[in-house]
Amino acid sequence: MSKKNSTRRNHDDEHDTTSPAARYAAFRKRQTKAMSVAARFANTLPFDLDDFQTQANDALEAGRNVLVAAPTGAGKTVVADFAVYLAQERNVKAFYTTPIKALSNQKYHDLVDVYGPDKVGLLTGDTSINSEADIVVMTTEVLRNMLYEHSATLDALRYVILDEVHYLADRFRGPVWEEVIIHLPERVRIVALSATVSNVEDFGKWISSVRGETELVVSERRPVPLEQHVILQQDDRTEPEIIDLYQRDDKGEQTTKVNPELANRLDQLDRRAARRAGAEHPRKGRDHGRHVGRGRGGASAHKPERHTPKRWAVVDELNFLDMLPGIYFIFSRNGCDQAVEQCINAGLELTSEQEAKRIRAIVDEMVEGQLSQDDLKALGFSRFRFALEEGFASHHAGMIALFRQIVERLFEEGLVKMVFATETLALGINMPARCVVVEKLEKFDGTGHVALTPGEFTQLTGRAGRRGIDTIGHAIVVDHRGFVPATAAALSSKRVYPLHSSFKATFNMAVNLLNSSDYETSRVTLDRSFAQWEANASAWQLESRMSALEQAIDGYEQAFACDHGDFREFMTLRMRLSDLEKTERNNLKRMVFRSDRERSDAFRDLDRRIGELRKQEQHHPCRECPDLQRHLKWGHRWMREMRELERVRNRYDSRTGSVARQFDRICDVLTELGYLVRSGEHDLTLTEHGQLLRRLYSEQDVVLAQAILTGALDLLPPAGLAAVMSLLVYEARRGLGGEPRYYPGSIHGPIAVAAGELKSIRTQVSALCEDHGLDPLPDLDAGILDIMYEWADGRELTDVLRGIELTGGDFVRNAKRLADVLQQISAAEPYLGNNGPSLAERARRAVEMVNRGVVSYSGVD
Repeated sequence: MSKKNSTRRNHDDEHDTTSPAARYAAFRKRQTKAMSVAARFANTLPFDLDDFQTQANDALEAGRNVLVAAPTGAGKTVVADFAVYLAQERNVKAFYTTPIKALSNQKYHDLVDVYGPDKVGLLTGDTSINSEADIVVMTTEVLRNMLYEHSATLDALRYVILDEVHYLADRFRGPVWEEVIIHLPERVRIVALSATVSNVEDFGKWISSVRGETELVVSERRPVPLEQHVILQQDDRTEPEIIDLYQRDDKGEQTTKVNPELANRLDQLDRRAARRAGAEHPRKGRDHGRHVGRGRGGASAHKPERHTPKRWAVVDELNFLDMLPGIYFIFSRNGCDQAVEQCINAGLELTSEQEAKRIRAIVDEMVEGQLSQDDLKALGFSRFRFALEEGFASHHAGMIALFRQIVERLFEEGLVKMVFATETLALGINMPARCVVVEKLEKFDGTGHVALTPGEFTQLTGRAGRRGIDTIGHAIVVDHRGFVPATAAALSSKRVYPLHSSFKATFNMAVNLLNSSDYETSRVTLDRSFAQWEANASAWQLESRMSALEQAIDGYEQAFACDHGDFREFMTLRMRLSDLEKTERNNLKRMVFRSDRERSDAFRDLDRRIGELRKQEQHHPCRECPDLQRHLKWGHRWMREMRELERVRNRYDSRTGSVARQFDRICDVLTELGYLVRSGEHDLTLTEHGQLLRRLYSEQDVVLAQAILTGALDLLPPAGLAAVMSLLVYEARRGLGGEPRYYPGSIHGPIAVAAGELKSIRTQVSALCEDHGLDPLPDLDAGILDIMYEWADGRELTDVLRGIELTGGDFVRNAKRLADVLQQISAAEPYLGNNGPSLAERARRAVEMVNRGVVSYSGVD
């Protein structure tokens, strides 16, 4: 073979041994390999990424933490999905945390669809699936507990997604988010997803201070524009009207100016209501009605009210205008259920015959094998399914998880057209709609009716507009008593709202910190909280004020300088005299004394101190100064500024180090109770009792620990243990609860005695807390003690719920929380004391007795 031919053959071998398609595939493979992980991820998606999503993904791949703030439905979860994808590419673990179990369940299914069941796990406290998987979805509390337990599962963890991170403002569960952000290992990168908040820059700076370099990514743009409307109605004989809240411009787009047509129409309805009221209540004499409206409510107390549109009429109108599917927010569980009944009674049908059959098939499929016929009967399943087939549903915390999941699936598939929901639906469950209806601009918060905040209104209306389906979303406020357009405009125009920390130290947090850190390190850790960051951020204003006051005081002291003596000392005497003669004497007058003698002794002592100071003031050398009156002019100004300086200093001291001071007080209580012991001058060490408390995460953790250690639970059988532990988890709604209908056994039996001991322990610990400057502990409520006993004793759900106001959903939720507390007792066996094995075994048995039937349903099957 010639050299020429040999060269040609080598060339052919290199370039022509494959087909054009194969060569192109090889080229694409080399090109893809050269791409960034973020670019490869983007290529897997059926849509183009928005700029904010690309920015966040690039920052995460570059090794930075990411905080994404964007409106509901903007696509924040794409960034979370990339974090999971990146973890898979780098063969490390990713945790996806959510604030509620429903969101955890939903995200678990989404990730299983992408990565398969072997790669994905779920941990929600009462559910554990594939916990050692590469990708684990969990509630935020589960991750917090893993961090405190130094779980080996964390070793390969590199990415944590904190979904709905603005939830850290929640005063009950919010602190958990800050604990997680503070305690995660340094190697872990976080992806924090938040609604748009006005102080997001501050929040981002705090995360940077705790976690290192953090990319703040903000998007204000809604993918589907939102229009605001008001629906009103003249009376039941006329159709409801939908009128724009805002005036439109020449292009037909809503502006920020309130629509004058709306104001005029409401004014017309007001006049009509007044005429109608006059016709119904004609004056019978010259002076009749002269004092109407002049009671507590003033002249307008009995102002005639406009007609409020009926719920079914609103739904009927929205259906006619092709604005469904919709979510109708009603801030009452009963109101949601009543709305469904009202629509059915009005004869509304929102589904076709074919859709109704499809609904029945899906519902029966989801229910099959999950609940017994007796359970379904107790939960009103037949009526629930009938309403679904008509296109209506409720969605609230009073429903069991299975029923809520059925509603969510049918709504996502477009089969249920209108869901009447409480505000819990707005938290993040994937249920976008074409329209969102808000029944009122106020809600009951447990103590009274309060106005919605801009943040709450934004969260509710953010569900309106389905990306890729709708070109416009509609937010509709129903005309109601006291409604004025300006209120709705103020809420809807504020697209952002501030995020404030609800963090504070707790007993369980204290012992867990001190288990792995010394006292001073623990205090420094707490100083890193967002709560302290916010307090410090506002302290500079107080520092500036103190500086100005100190300069003024120095000027006054120069002005009243006296040759006869120390005039500052003289003015201090006069200031102390004034405090004793006015403030302290008034305080004594308001005090309640145990006896007249004690009262007389207190006033006699005060008079003695006043006499001593007055004598010093009268014999002070500055009294002889001929310029005394001129000096006093400056001295009185000095006194005024000194009092103001003291007030500002107190405010400053209360803010700086406030979280650590709370920790100090908690440590004092725990030391007095024997959970901590002082080791050296500046350190604290956990006792065996402290090791027990570490493993108890109930809000009443110290009460539970004390009950265990004092033997208050030693005589209880498993069902009785479950009944008594219900006092630690139950919180009555709107004044319900208190005492059970009866105490199983007898009023003097072991269950009643143990419940009484538990209440007594709570009272003692609460008093100790108040003595040390802490808030009192919440009261214990025995309102479901008998109900949980009957359930643990094997009764059917129908029997347990008969004749009580507790809904199926409330019962299940309380039972799951109860099972969780019992499980904590069981897991703490090595620290339970001499009767530990017996108590742990009874707790394990109680868990089995409580976690059955409808309670055991996890919602992930």
